[in-house]
Amino acid sequence: MKKAHISSSLDRTWLLPLISISVLSFVVILAVTLSHSKSGSTSDFTVSDQILVDRMGQPELPRLAYLISGTKGDSARVKRVLQAVYHPMNYYLLHLDLEASDSERLELAKYVKSENIMRGFKNVMVIGKANLVTYKGPTMIASTLHAVAILLKQAKDWDWFINLSASDYPLMPQDDILHIFSYLPRDLNFLEHSSSIGWKEYQRARPIIIDPGLYHSKKSGVFWAKEKRSMPASFKLFMGSAWVVLTKSFLEFCVSGWDNLPRTLLMYYTNFLSSPEGYFHTVICNHKDYQNTTVNHDLHYIRWDNPPKQHPMTLTLKHFDDMVQSGAPFARKFAKDDPVLNKIDEKLLKRSNNRLTPGGWCVGSSAFGKDPCLVYGNPYAVKPTANSKRLEKLVVRLLDSETFRSKQCK
Repeated sequence: MKKAHISSSLDRTWLLPLISISVLSFVVILAVTLSHSKSGSTSDFTVSDQILVDRMGQPELPRLAYLISGTKGDSARVKRVLQAVYHPMNYYLLHLDLEASDSERLELAKYVKSENIMRGFKNVMVIGKANLVTYKGPTMIASTLHAVAILLKQAKDWDWFINLSASDYPLMPQDDILHIFSYLPRDLNFLEHSSSIGWKEYQRARPIIIDPGLYHSKKSGVFWAKEKRSMPASFKLFMGSAWVVLTKSFLEFCVSGWDNLPRTLLMYYTNFLSSPEGYFHTVICNHKDYQNTTVNHDLHYIRWDNPPKQHPMTLTLKHFDDMVQSGAPFARKFAKDDPVLNKIDEKLLKRSNNRLTPGGWCVGSSAFGKDPCLVYGNPYAVKPTANSKRLEKLVVRLLDSETFRSKQCK
């Protein structure tokens, strides 16, 4: 691996100011920022010291912290997702649950150690002491909070946390995501959420379950109690997608917060079916410091069964155009090595088999099929593609001043 000379200044002069963020989007973002400052929130974000960009300025790039999770037989899929979403600016934590073999974890760790760019930037970690995860029980939330705690300790300068599974895949390079996110206030939390939970009240909230994963060393199904419980009176339930993009500030509150709400709700969700669909959502919407920071979208393209929209459909080539037009940076779920993944690599990521997705930091030659990322330069030099325009449109729509507040924690 060769390293090119890195200039002391950030080489982003090729970017015209706001080339991918229109004046309209800046006005929307500024309006969101100002309205948040007037909402009485005591979160870290203030207009005076953390407005990240004006119309003629260059914004600071954020850093993203990813958790990529899998189970038995998923090491190759986790590796592929990592290659697809890798960027030197970000942090990555890989977790194969306890059902996976030690040899799978070792194989993943050996790959990370053998990849020169990852070894050089030291931004990829593999959890060696795996957690047992029962996907319908609270062990998935426990595993996620464990990962967050590791990232807070080992990678202290990130802005947003993103959880992905081995069946997820990106729809655009990281350069596009980092570019668009660099124009956003750093206190926005993206998660689909609603208090109108409908059928989930009787299939999620009222049943009482016991997750053997809390005390067993082998995965099994959850146990169901005969009794039902009433809806809580001291807080309001919110539910939505288990896939989130959450701020460091909010997750610090969940892990080591000054308020007892996160711990109270963690105990409540211990006996809750599919707790990842509600824990973060209920915490964030029941606390005054964070309820005005939510964007009601999980930034995933997902097609649900209909009815009752309980299980995501497996995406194939026939969904490719819809995925692209959605503007979402991620999609799920995909079957292992489905041909649509190869098309995403070729058309959207410009990624060759078993290579990292190239970005502005890759400065090597791509002639004769060479890997341009074998020579790397300034990790701050991002080169947005046409995908960034689609993500821009999605973000502008989500932050539209007429609908943004009305979709928050309702």
